[in-house]
Amino acid sequence: MIKACIFDLDGVIVDTAHYHFLAWRRLGSELGIDITEKDNEKLKGVSRMQSLQIILDKGHIDIAKDHKESLADRKNAWFVEYIEAMKPDEIFPGVKSLIKEIRKKGIKVALASSSKNAPRVIELLGIADLFDVVVDGSMIVDTKPDPEIFLLSAQQLNLKANDCLVFEDAEAGVEAAIRAGMKVVGVGSENLSKADRVIAKTADFKVEDINSL
Repeated sequence: MIKACIFDLDGVIVDTAHYHFLAWRRLGSELGIDITEKDNEKLKGVSRMQSLQIILDKGHIDIAKDHKESLADRKNAWFVEYIEAMKPDEIFPGVKSLIKEIRKKGIKVALASSSKNAPRVIELLGIADLFDVVVDGSMIVDTKPDPEIFLLSAQQLNLKANDCLVFEDAEAGVEAAIRAGMKVVGVGSENLSKADRVIAKTADFKVEDINSL
């Protein structure tokens, strides 16, 4: 029986991935690397430093660790600059209602995002109070596809892994949920075939479908 739903943030609740893309493209431009939308797909669901390494590999650039951290910090500063202008109407249609319906059923709700900025994003969106637990990138060592972020979410919810249902839009996130021993709904991509169910949009999921999972 599902006792909690764990939501990823980017691509599931809101499109902050677009702001990440703008920031990475800005950094890439400074480094002489053209970052495309296709490149951005590879950056979804992975850590900031892993994303930077993917970009550096594309440009065949090898730099010292402290310089990498400086570049990652600069990218993050731009991202924060972009998201500070976010408004509640940027939440994907129907998602807020879905979460409220889930809560009405007595099912707990958690947010599990690799982004260290996730708490600020949900604050700006006005939905922070809808989550019983928030786990972000600052609280984990290993990022998706490692299951740590989901296992920590279950631990903080005081539930077992198999009590939880995850909503994810990235292959790495789906893999992490599976490795955690959780059911998973893939959102928005045909590349998520390993998920127990795949839907086009988060709001396409119906609360009554939880029982079938």
